[in-house]
Amino acid sequence: MSKLTTVIRSFRPGSNDPRRRLVLFMIAVVGALAIASVDTPPGLSAKGQYALATMYFAAVLWVSRAFPLAVTALSIPVVLTAFGVYDDMDPALAGFADPLIFLFIAGFMLANALQKYNIDRRIALWLIGRVGRSPRALILAVMIATAGLSMWISNTATTAMMTPIALGVLAQVVGREEVREENGDEPFSNMQIATLLGTAYAASVGGVGTLIGTPPNAVVVAFLNELLDYQITFADWLAVGLPLVVVTLPLVWYVLTFWLYPPEVDDVSEAQAEAAAFLEAEGDLSARGRRVAVIFVTTALLWVVGGLERAFSGILPPRIYVTLFGGDGATLVGTGGHQGLLYFVMVGLYAIPALVLADAVDWDDLADIDWGTILLFGGGLSLAQAIGSTGATRWIAESIFGALVGAPVLLVIGVVVVFVIMLTEMTSNTATTSIIAPILISTGTILATTLGLEPLPAAVVLSIAGAIAASYAFALPVSTPPNAIVFGSGYMEQEHMLRAGLVLNALMAVVLTILISLLFVFVWPVFLW
Repeated sequence: MSKLTTVIRSFRPGSNDPRRRLVLFMIAVVGALAIASVDTPPGLSAKGQYALATMYFAAVLWVSRAFPLAVTALSIPVVLTAFGVYDDMDPALAGFADPLIFLFIAGFMLANALQKYNIDRRIALWLIGRVGRSPRALILAVMIATAGLSMWISNTATTAMMTPIALGVLAQVVGREEVREENGDEPFSNMQIATLLGTAYAASVGGVGTLIGTPPNAVVVAFLNELLDYQITFADWLAVGLPLVVVTLPLVWYVLTFWLYPPEVDDVSEAQAEAAAFLEAEGDLSARGRRVAVIFVTTALLWVVGGLERAFSGILPPRIYVTLFGGDGATLVGTGGHQGLLYFVMVGLYAIPALVLADAVDWDDLADIDWGTILLFGGGLSLAQAIGSTGATRWIAESIFGALVGAPVLLVIGVVVVFVIMLTEMTSNTATTSIIAPILISTGTILATTLGLEPLPAAVVLSIAGAIAASYAFALPVSTPPNAIVFGSGYMEQEHMLRAGLVLNALMAVVLTILISLLFVFVWPVFLW
């Protein structure tokens, strides 16, 4: 029995057992070969069939986590070329050189600079000390700090930084005799559980707010640019994501602290004092740290201004306008046609030499970023380009979502949201978006009449809805890195996360469906089309 138990455990998701990896790899290979060898279905080209075989190969390995996600991503160009989807590897590798890849590299490096001088930690401690005047307000302060930082720093890094802060502050209010009496044999207090779950969930929700907040945002923007030649700016995404953060973050906090895990303590003055003591221990921000803060704020402002080109149209002289915002006319240096100095990828890349010129960081600080996510992003783009250029996405969309033609708008968006949330519970939100976003783009063109939109806006609505939903999977530790980090702290059981996650998944599916429907009717037309 012990050997059987060992074998069973070795095949659990996330296990590094070589036998499990080999079995899953063979399942992926054999399945891909089977898909490639059957008769080509009507309406699908042979190359489209081979692209779908590659998608199956990647999906099996991504969902099962048989390989690190980045390793699977690096395999995609090889498989695409081996199947003959492309004649050579140049187009298969093009996704790894997409401009948004470099936006994420710049964003990660800028976040490293903030973390080097503990600027993120200082902001969090200041908020906790100022806002956390009651147990529920203390949890809200932690969640606001986490969500705010996660809009600019990866949700994984934000959660890794905020979890020890939350535990340090909680130590002042958790573990007292009255808490133990209230809980009986329960080893964990509601205050602990709500704070840690709030930290993880706030990191995921906050990432929705900006284009660089979480990879799915940039993935769907890159796909829209690649497949439809449609560009969403940094400011455009704020109109997409910020309202969702403002509405859903308080809802998550309310459900955790008033319904599922109401705090058992009344006095959190010692926790506030502890946060103030932590902040005081940080000392004054150094001159280099202040230069980093200035560069970060300037970059963020330029990201926003660069997306407001319509506000400056007709106001600025044509040459200046084209130089700053891009266009087909002449620039200040006389050349015709220009990307624009305020293009958000260029702005992000400005920040890196600025940090070095300010003598604030060195290369070792900049190079230590999440290269795995960068590679995963590139592999997803390569796969999306292949299944899009071969017509495979439209064939899948017609096969899977064709039944929704004529359905109410709320139902269409609701099906997309629920499907993506469920899928993200099993795999990385970036991998989920890489698989589903190109399909949703094609689905939008098919369901345009149902949605009451032209094909382009319909594709934008459904694909963005899918990318947003990928950040709202709350039930399992394996769903997202923030969930895994707080669960790994040892201060909660899986049943605590499962209980909260299932309730919030159901609630957020309804809320997101309604919010996205309202936004695409009243707000997004002003910004997105």
